Order: sequence, then C-alpha cells, then structure tokens
Amino acid sequence: MSLTVILFTAVALSMDAFAVSITKGMTIKNLTKGLGIKIALFFGIFQGGMPLLGWVLGISFEKYIKSIDHWIVLILLSFLGFKMISEFIKARKEEDIEQGLEYSATHDNEELSNKELLMLSIATSIDALAIGISFAFLSVDIVSASICIAVITFLICIIGVLLGNKIGDIFSNYAELVGGIILIIIGIKIFNEHTQILGNIIHNIF
Repeated sequence: MSLTVILFTAVALSMDAFAVSITKGMTIKNLTKGLGIKIALFFGIFQGGMPLLGWVLGISFEKYIKSIDHWIVLILLSFLGFKMISEFIKARKEEDIEQGLEYSATHDNEELSNKELLMLSIATSIDALAIGISFAFLSVDIVSASICIAVITFLICIIGVLLGNKIGDIFSNYAELVGGIILIIIGIKIFNEHTQILGNIIHNIF
C-alpha cells in the first residue's frame, strides 16, 4: 500500500473525530490551547492505536483467508464507508439537529472530563480497528501506518477544535460524508489492484 493511500485512509478515519472536535470547540467557549491539544492527543492516540490492535488480530488469521483478503478489504472499507454516509444522511434528516446544536452552544463553560474524552476517543476509533484488520492482508508497515494515522488525526482534530470555536458546525455537517466516500474509493482501488476486474471490464467493453 502506497503512502498516498495510507494518507487518504488516515484522513478518512479522522473524520468522526474531526466532527466531534468541532462540536467540542463549539461548546467549550473558554477553550485553552492546552485543552485543545489534549482533545487532539486523545483522538490521535486512539486512532493510531486501533489499527495496530486490528492488525494483530488480522495477522493471526491471515493464513486461513489469504485467498480472499481483497474481498475482506473491499467489504470492510465499503461497509465503513456506507455506514458513515448513512449516519450523515440520518443526521441531515433529523428535524431538531440545528436546534440541538444551538442549545449546546449556549453552554459556555461545558466541562470535558477525561472519562468523557476517553469514551469519545474509543467510539470514534472503532472503524480504525477494522482498517487494521484489512492492513494485515496488505503487507502494510503497520507501525509507520499507525504513526501516520495518529499524527494526521491529531492535526485534523486541532483544526477541528479551532474551527468549532470560531465558526460552529459548518464543516462538521459534511465530515462523515467525505470520510465515507474516501473509504469506499480506497476499498475499490485495493480490490482492483488484486483482481484487475475494472481493467478487464473496460477491455471487454472496448
């Protein structure tokens, strides 16, 4: 897997954490630089650690499913991608979402405990666990990939907190949609690299 694909995967995985970071930036009006870094660190560490855990789980079963690994990657990434898109559509259909965000924004001194931050970090990094399982079948340097994902997530979440603190929910509304589309495209790309199915289809048509 190329560095470019890993970078795009990292960006896609960070979208959930990015959306949450924007929300926290909106609700914590007296936001300090230290708290912003703390939020981003939590998300970055968990987002980078989960693929490593998934890789360990996946590598344990690699010899049993090596012949269908490209199918597993396609199914996992597509499932995660469509899940993110579905959640985006569901959120857009909720009639009271804008009122809820406005209500949250009125809580100028909302506190963010370590327990809440831990729960948010785990919840937004579950998808990265599945990505790690996929990495086990793709001969990925998992340490480098995990570090890359952690750093990218950290930087994106810093941006998310600052954006949320400044301009609200404009970007958070579309974060999951973008992330879902990226994951689906990556899944199709990897599947095609293993099977050359798209090339064969185009050759047969023309």
